[in-house]
Amino acid sequence: MRLYPIEAGNFKLDGGAMFGVVPKSLWKLTNPPDENNRIEMASRCLLVEEGNRLILIDTGMGNKQSDKFFGHYGLWGAHSLDNSLLKSGFHRDEITDVFLTHLHFDHCGGAIKKSGKGFFKPAFKNAVFWVHKNHWEWATNPNAREKASFLSDNILPLKNSGQLRFIEGQGPLLDNLPLPFSIYLVDGHTEKQMLPIFEYKGQNLIYAADLIPTVGHLPIAYIMGYDTRPLITLAEKTTFLKDAFKKNTLLLLEHDPYHELISLKMTEKGVRMDQSFRLDDYFS
Repeated sequence: MRLYPIEAGNFKLDGGAMFGVVPKSLWKLTNPPDENNRIEMASRCLLVEEGNRLILIDTGMGNKQSDKFFGHYGLWGAHSLDNSLLKSGFHRDEITDVFLTHLHFDHCGGAIKKSGKGFFKPAFKNAVFWVHKNHWEWATNPNAREKASFLSDNILPLKNSGQLRFIEGQGPLLDNLPLPFSIYLVDGHTEKQMLPIFEYKGQNLIYAADLIPTVGHLPIAYIMGYDTRPLITLAEKTTFLKDAFKKNTLLLLEHDPYHELISLKMTEKGVRMDQSFRLDDYFS
């Protein structure tokens, strides 16, 4: 197996929304805001090469939405999904599987593209798309709080493509899957968010998705305002971080533009970042 971080682009989100009830005087120490109170975010996907399979975990926002839509998210930097794939030696048409941790637009938007005739279709023509079955039902019948994160342009074309596949099981740990990794399920951010778990070159590694989006979210109570069940997130983070520290697990961060891979340490305030690495450097 080989893992490749894939940078699909950078954007910005409101810092208050990203930290919920945490005062700005605290969260700005790790995630400084711009003049519009927005913090810098990455869309760091992960490519898994295993045998003859190339599995892309999450896809970023994509580029099919309107300029008005993207204007809300302060796109910045030069990264793109295709350029990042090319830098790693691959093309999107070689992708065999797309694994979506969940269906919020910043995680699955790149899975669908607009054709020259204006129709929406899968952006990876030779891939199957993996979604948790419970989460699919949650996203296709959304609650009012979360509805704006589930865009029909991202979801309905998957349904109609014939390329959609479901992961089933209540977890929290799922293994013996048709994938070369295990999955840790969490329900606080959204129903059945899937975190891929790897044993990679003798090291435990977890793709942390939106459970721990940035280093600034390591404190247990630093929970996004977007989370649908924040008290469940609180319990999930407590268990997850204690277990990750105990097992010397590395976290690959999806949304932190400055910290790709981190190790953990225990402090008097709880689990915190020990060191920050680039994945390629750590495993070189």
